[in-house]
Amino acid sequence: MKKTISYKDSGVDVQAGEALVESIKSVVRETHGVEVLSNIGGFGGLFKPDFSRFKNPVLVSSVDGVGTKLIIAFKMKRYNTVGQDLVNHCVNDIAVCGAEPMFFLDYFSTGKLNTETGFEVISGFAAACRENGCALIGGETAEMPDIYKDEEFDLAGTIVGIVDEEAIITGSKIKKGDVLIGLNSNGLHTNGYSLARKALLSTYKVEDTPEGFSHCLGDELLRIHKSYLPVIRMLKVMEGVNGFSHITGGGIIGNTKRIIPKGLQAKINWNSWERPAIFNLIQKVGNVDESAMREAFNLGIGLVAAVSHNAADSVLSELRKAGEHAAVIGMVTASE
Repeated sequence: MKKTISYKDSGVDVQAGEALVESIKSVVRETHGVEVLSNIGGFGGLFKPDFSRFKNPVLVSSVDGVGTKLIIAFKMKRYNTVGQDLVNHCVNDIAVCGAEPMFFLDYFSTGKLNTETGFEVISGFAAACRENGCALIGGETAEMPDIYKDEEFDLAGTIVGIVDEEAIITGSKIKKGDVLIGLNSNGLHTNGYSLARKALLSTYKVEDTPEGFSHCLGDELLRIHKSYLPVIRMLKVMEGVNGFSHITGGGIIGNTKRIIPKGLQAKINWNSWERPAIFNLIQKVGNVDESAMREAFNLGIGLVAAVSHNAADSVLSELRKAGEHAAVIGMVTASE
């Protein structure tokens, strides 16, 4: 008699998925305010925003992933940081538009679900949501054998925020002569890892501590993508702050040009800040061309603010009072 095949025999464990949902309910609820009208596990997340604070509310959304930084997490068997990376990356993308985050949705797909790993990842989502003041209102956990290797996984996330139409920041106010102020990154953030791995992992293991470093390579590469929401909140109400650029894939030039009006360009002084050691190591060990470094990495600058020349000193002063490491890294000039 031919043996019957169960769903679990095909590689999908429904009970493990249900156990994960149960395990995360308490940490997810910690991100919920009165605006959240649903509990995790339903078909949709219900969120009732307070529109009374806005004259003309506009919803702002963004979706992203963590990329091959996940491979470092797999090698280190550390999964509590990549969820924070994803939330912070998405929050930054809408914050530079002037928006406040409201809620976040995640997608967690894996070859074979390990409930402990899933709990670590989703706890990271929840931690970053709490820090950014947004709700984790739902998501999807998918077990897909043959797509991923056992216990490897991929992540994606969507953030939805809100801004008054009159307060949307587009960069349209940026003008010739504006100063570009760069704020330090916390390492690579979530971009350039394919190049970084190719450059570094042929020489080092993630457990190795390169000369001059106080932490192992894996620790350096898993530094959490910084949230710039608090500093953007502070700067966007200051006179003369004309635009923000979140430095992700494409580097400083590639991202800053997305907000600079036609006919203008960002002129960067590449020697105006000290690059973190991890970038120098990547370039040296991998023999990476300078142009490739500038294209793939943030090189130590995670956010750029375009500021009127007359406001630059006061902006820098406020940033330093807030404990931010910031420097003038260039200016806006006419296109060549």
